[in-house]
Amino acid sequence: MKKYIVGLAVVSLAGFGIYKKVYIPKHTFETTTTQKSDMKVIINGVGNVATKNLYKVSTIYGGKVLDFNINLGDWVKKGELIAKIDSVDIEDKIAELQENIKVLQKNIIATQVDRDSAIKQYLYSEDVLRKNQKLYQKKAISELEYKKYLTDKEVAQLKVDSLNAKIDSLKQQINQINYSISGLQEKLKRYSIYAPVDGYVTKKYISNNDVINPSMPIIEIVNPKDVWVSTPIDTRISADVKINDKAMIKLRSSKTFKKGYVVKINPINNAVTNEREIFIKFKKTPNPFYLNEQAIINIKLKKLKNVSVIPPKAVVFYNQKQGVWVLDNNKAHFQPIKIIAHADKKVVVNLENVKIIIPNPKKKPLSEGMRIYHD
Repeated sequence: MKKYIVGLAVVSLAGFGIYKKVYIPKHTFETTTTQKSDMKVIINGVGNVATKNLYKVSTIYGGKVLDFNINLGDWVKKGELIAKIDSVDIEDKIAELQENIKVLQKNIIATQVDRDSAIKQYLYSEDVLRKNQKLYQKKAISELEYKKYLTDKEVAQLKVDSLNAKIDSLKQQINQINYSISGLQEKLKRYSIYAPVDGYVTKKYISNNDVINPSMPIIEIVNPKDVWVSTPIDTRISADVKINDKAMIKLRSSKTFKKGYVVKINPINNAVTNEREIFIKFKKTPNPFYLNEQAIINIKLKKLKNVSVIPPKAVVFYNQKQGVWVLDNNKAHFQPIKIIAHADKKVVVNLENVKIIIPNPKKKPLSEGMRIYHD
C-alpha cells in the first residue's frame, strides 16, 4: 500500500513538473487591461543631423591653386577669399595695356600742343586774309596774292582738323584698351574664389598648389542657420504632425535636450518602410554641430484627457488588420482597433474594460479561438 502511495506521489510530481515546465510555458501569456489616463502625445523618432543647403564652392577656370589655406571646421565669412587660381599672364597683360594707355596719353598731350599751335597759326592766317581781303577789294593786291592768303587759311584749318581727329583717335584707342582691361579684370576676379555665405567648412576636395579642372569643387560650406534634423516617422502617427509643432532634440554627443520645431514634412511617403520624413530645426543651432550625427527627437502634439491606453507591444497585425488579442472565456479573440495617438510606452485606443493578451514571440503564435492560460 505504501509503495502504491509513494508511486502515485512520484507520478503526480512528475505530471505536475511536465505541466509546469512544458505545457504551461507554451500556452501561458502575460495579460493587461486598458487603463484610463491623461496623456501627453509625444512622437518619438531617431534621425540624423543634416542641412537644408550645402554650398559647394568651385571655380569657373582651371589651373594651379594658390593661397588656399582653409582647413576642415574653419569658420568662413561671406565674401572671404578662399583661394586663387593661377591666372597665368592676365595680370601681366593688364599691366602691359595700362602702359600702352600711358603712352597714348603722352601722345595726346603732345598732339594737343601741336593742335594749339595750329589753332594759333589758323587764327593768324585768318587775320592776314581778312586784312588782305580789304586790299584785294581796293585792287591794292592781285587776285593771285589774295588766293595765296586764302589757301594759307584753308591749310591751317585742315591742320587743326587733322590734329583734332588724331586726338579723338588716340582717346578712342584708350577707351578700347580700358574696355579690354575691364574685361580682363572681371575675368581675373573669377580666378579668385570667395565664400558665398557664412558657415563652417565641412569638406575639402583639394590642397594648395593642386592643379584643378574648370568647375571642380574646392570646399563645401554649411551655414548653421540651414542645419536641421531629419527623422523618419511611421505614417500612422506622422499624420498628426504639423509645421511649427514644438520638438526636443537630443544629440548623441549631448546629455541634454535642445529646443526645436518642425519646419518641413516630406509629402512623399516611403513605400517600403511606410514612413514619412520629418525635418526639425534647432531654435539655436549647437556650436559645434556635426553632420550625420544621430539624434533622438520628441515632437509634442497635444494632451488627451481620460483616454484608454495600452502598451505598444500589445498591438499586432492579424489578417492584414491592426488590433489586439482579447481574452474572452480563456480564449483568444482578435479585436481590430483604431489607434488614436502614440506616446512613449503608451498607445491610445478605442477600447475600454477588456483584458488584452500580450503576444510573446518566444511562444506559440496566437490564433483565433486559441485556449489561453494567463497569469
